[in-house]
Amino acid sequence: MSSRQSLILEAAAGLIARRGVRGLRVEELAAEAGVSVGLVYYHFGDRAGLMRRTWDFINERAERYTRSGADPDLDPRGRLEEMLLLELQDDPEVRENSTAWGEFQASAVFVPELGLRMREATTHWVRDAQELIRRGQDNGDIAPTVAPTDAAERLTALVEGLSERWLAGSLPLDRARFLLRSALALELGSRPHP
Repeated sequence: MSSRQSLILEAAAGLIARRGVRGLRVEELAAEAGVSVGLVYYHFGDRAGLMRRTWDFINERAERYTRSGADPDLDPRGRLEEMLLLELQDDPEVRENSTAWGEFQASAVFVPELGLRMREATTHWVRDAQELIRRGQDNGDIAPTVAPTDAAERLTALVEGLSERWLAGSLPLDRARFLLRSALALELGSRPHP
């Protein structure tokens, strides 16, 4: 991806976080990115192409900032916990990304293509969590009675809800992280002591 494309996608994510998907105007985006309207269309074809690439951009960015340092083979539970907690951090990029995600999610109700892309991304996220839960069960860090799919669905949905409340200002970040840690313990069982 060229530096100009990156610049446009960063500006698009920021504008969507501030104005929503429906509020994004290509002319405003071009001005924010410091490029011509023609260049936006040259790189992305049309507004739908721009939305698809912006969606991919915010997902790739989320994968980068939620990358855990815990080894999934040695500490799958630690990796899962860190991956989910990293969704709740007071960092401008995380705030912007989480807000843009929420805007795409809200728009997916009305735009079938966005709904499909949202389902695909959510399915991928749930599968990642589910696999880490299974690995944690295999190494004894997660209770064998946990249903991996159900726990993964509940935990990822909880992260989305906590994130929305935190971003809306109705839940302090520390409280959101505390609630997520508590839910992880309830869902996965206590960590065994060595």
